[in-house]
Parts: sequence; C-alpha cells; structure tokens
Amino acid sequence: MIILPSSATAFSPGHLSGYFRPVYGPDPAHTGSLGAGIVIREGVTTTIWPSDDTEVTVERRDPVSGKTIGKFFTSPPIHYLLERLGVTARVKTVCSLPIGAGFGLSAAALLSTATAANALFCLSLDATECGALAHEAEIVHKTGLGDIAACMGGGRDCRKGAGIMADIEREHDIPASLCAVVFGPLPSPEVLGSPAAMARVISAFPGRCPEDTADFFRLSRRFTEESGLATPEVLSALAACDEAGIPATMTMLGNGVFASGDGAFSLLSRLGEAFLLHPADGGVRLLEVVE
Repeated sequence: MIILPSSATAFSPGHLSGYFRPVYGPDPAHTGSLGAGIVIREGVTTTIWPSDDTEVTVERRDPVSGKTIGKFFTSPPIHYLLERLGVTARVKTVCSLPIGAGFGLSAAALLSTATAANALFCLSLDATECGALAHEAEIVHKTGLGDIAACMGGGRDCRKGAGIMADIEREHDIPASLCAVVFGPLPSPEVLGSPAAMARVISAFPGRCPEDTADFFRLSRRFTEESGLATPEVLSALAACDEAGIPATMTMLGNGVFASGDGAFSLLSRLGEAFLLHPADGGVRLLEVVE
C-alpha cells in the first residue's frame, strides 16, 4: 500500500500577453495560440491535500498585508483537471493579482495544481504531461489559449505554434520591473468564444516575433488598436502613456494596461488600481511536499 504525502505545494508564474493569434486544431493539444508576452513572478501558489471529494478554494490576498480580500469556492477548470488526473483533492489557490484581468492566473492556477497533484499522488508525470493536461483544461473551458505554454518557462516569450509542444523563443531582456493598471474584469470566455472578435484578432496579428523589448511594445500596441479589443478606459490610459512617452499596451485579455519605464507606476496609479510586476526567470515549480 502506497502512503501518500499529506500535502503538496507548487507555484506557477503569471503571464502578460501582448498579442496573439488563435489556432484551432482537431483537439486541445493542437489548439492554442501564437503570440508574444512576458512571464511575471506574480502568479499562483497552489496547495492540495488528499480528500474523498474535490473542493476548490480560490483566494486573492493583499500583497502587502497578506489579508484575504477575495475568495471563491468553485473552479470548473480545476475540477476538470483533477478528473482527468483521476484524483480527488482539497485545493487552495492563492494569488495577489486580480482574477480575470489579463495576468494569466487561470493558467497559473491550472499549471500549479497539476504540478502539486502529480507530486501528492505520486503520478510520475513529467512536466510536459502536467502542462498538457493543464492546457487541455484551459482550452476546454475557454479561459485562455497560450498562457500554459508560456508559464512553463520564464522571460519574454514568443510562441511559434499552438500547444505546449510548439517552439517558444525566450529572451531575458525585460526591465527589472513593470506595472499594470486594472479597470475591471474582461471575461476571457466571452471574447475567445466570439467568432467576430477572433476574426479581428487574426487580422491584427503581426506575424512575427519581437526583436527586443521596445519592438514587443510597438507590435503589441499596434495589435491592441487594430484588434478592436480595447475598452474606452484602456484607450484613455494608453493615450496618457503616449503623452508621457511611456511604452504601454493592453493586457490580453483583460480590461487593463501594462507599461514599462520611469514614471510608469506613478502615472498608472493615478488612473486606477495599479500593480508593480516583475519578469520571471523561470516557470512552474514544485515548492514543498509534506510527508
């Protein structure tokens, strides 16, 4: 009889997507997106415990005080993932950024859950297999297209194909800090499930990887304008960044803006709830297994 550990904890970074192009394949493994983004250290920590029934708690905590400022008790994608893994567990995911705001937190929650569950239940899956199941859950529930693949590593990413097996360029040339402002949620399923919105996205896609960070912001900004996804609040914030000479673009998919450079945080914090972000050097990782 195998004695399981009492708990396992894993962390996945989040992801800022600058531009993307959906790819619809015959199955989830070949469905996803091309595109470019930045992996960020601010992500999701997931702890899971063995349980006869699956229970999921999603917590958002204040990054300074650590106090819980939001809590949910359901996550259909995580339930789906655990069913695919063939296990039941009590799951708690913790993040400090707003959920549904374009920070790749749904991907981070799934990827960290898969990694922790693999360790807790001694499933002997490798990182690619964990990522594939997390990606499948995200595709099935339309919570994202390419964030899982991005969050398996760090840096500024450029995904050249759909799914986690596709080639990804990674560069570690992002400034030490970024910042973002959030104006409210922009539910991914509503956009990703809209044929009209996706047609505009496909037409706006730049068709190449960025040459450097400056080029990333240029291409992303052009995509924001041509895709028609920007809300009035986003357009106003981008105009303010232009006037101040600050490189900025829309968080994909979220009702917000992220920017880089001196004065970015000061400016964005005057427009709404702003967050300091930091580029991640690496991807998802197992933190602890308690016997």
